Amino acid sequence: MPSFPADADALALTLAAIAHGAGARILESRAQGFATRTKDDGSPCSDADIAAETFISGALARAFPHVSVISEESADAAAPLGEGQAFFLVDPLDGTRDFVAGGSEFTVNIAAVVAGRPIAGVIHTPADGRFWIGGAAAYATTAPAGGPPPARHNLRPIRTRPASREGLTALASARHGDPETDRFLAALAPRERRSASSALKFCLIAAGEADVYPRFGRTMQWDVAAGDALVSAAGGLVTTPDGVRLTYGDTTGGFANGPFIAWGDPALARDAAPIAAAGRRP
Repeated sequence: MPSFPADADALALTLAAIAHGAGARILESRAQGFATRTKDDGSPCSDADIAAETFISGALARAFPHVSVISEESADAAAPLGEGQAFFLVDPLDGTRDFVAGGSEFTVNIAAVVAGRPIAGVIHTPADGRFWIGGAAAYATTAPAGGPPPARHNLRPIRTRPASREGLTALASARHGDPETDRFLAALAPRERRSASSALKFCLIAAGEADVYPRFGRTMQWDVAAGDALVSAAGGLVTTPDGVRLTYGDTTGGFANGPFIAWGDPALARDAAPIAAAGRRP
């Protein structure tokens, strides 16, 4: 069965180089002008989404020719996954609405998954060239489009922070709220609540700039896997409200996730477990 290299940092850097190339295609689409269509689920898909996905899929196929790629815009045509199979989860342009609106908080997300768990991942913001990379450990760096991709010697280690129950910073989606998330946050009572778009919320958790990111509304596996790899490598957890680690590769729901919470401090995840479970009940 196909697998990945043992060096998770090297694998993550390979994914970062591919994300770097995809980011350049996204910026080219913005500069040249692009068309947008509405998908069956009501979400937008732009020419930039397709250009980035085409680049990523091709690059992954060349680097890992026997490993399946599950990517947002082509997931319906993907071959079934075997139990324990290694594969990639790709969101070629997370935050398409922000991209179409002229914003900068859109990302490229790529994760490598083995036996249902992400072992390496990258989140890249093409607009400013930032990268958050999760492998054996977690790192941040900058590599603008047009220059070289991220290199190992330029990586800056990042870690989640210990949580102070009286001084929590919670993150919420800038565009996708839901009553269960609101109930959880009301019960948790963080000192500060911040909004952010796309997968950037995982980056803030991993870098020790925030403590918790709950999402009880619907997401897809490619929205979360790279962030899970990053937060986990930085010392945190991404779990269900019942405290179970997320797993990836189940196709029965069309690659949909259930509710999840990203925790910077595993001790906070344990202490707040009753609040998390109660957040699912009206």
